[in-house]
Amino acid sequence: MALCVVDIADMKISDKPADTLITYSLGSCLGVTIYDPVLQLGGMIHCMLPLSKVDKEKAKIRPYMFVDTGMQLMLGSLYEYGLRKARAVINVAGGSRVLDSQGVFKIGERNFTVLRKILWKNGLLMNVQEVGGNKSRTVSLDVGTGRFSIKSGGKLVHYDLP
Repeated sequence: MALCVVDIADMKISDKPADTLITYSLGSCLGVTIYDPVLQLGGMIHCMLPLSKVDKEKAKIRPYMFVDTGMQLMLGSLYEYGLRKARAVINVAGGSRVLDSQGVFKIGERNFTVLRKILWKNGLLMNVQEVGGNKSRTVSLDVGTGRFSIKSGGKLVHYDLP
């Protein structure tokens, strides 16, 4: 088994069944996985901010930092690998208020809103969504089985393919 760590503002794709994609410490950030069970193809992104227009120069250098640019690039890459919309299993976690308990900035909520709009515009639906609250989460995707896992507060929950 190879552990493929997806850092903050990063994205990884794998079609190797022995790989596990993982990202740590999702607070207001979103961790999104897209999986094609026929191809055993998985992608994961760790986005920090909703819209790239806040810093177009940074978006050119680090497009995965932003939900809008990062998700479009990940979808495009997965389609190049052969992903089919009808088979796409999409899971998301994060979007919490870990550092914004008063709800002033609402970055997590805004991240999730932008994600929902992108998925809707692309005709894609979410399978698992564990967002909001005030806890940090770690998520992983087993490329061989499509199992999506969320660890938070010492609890580990697995979601198998629908």
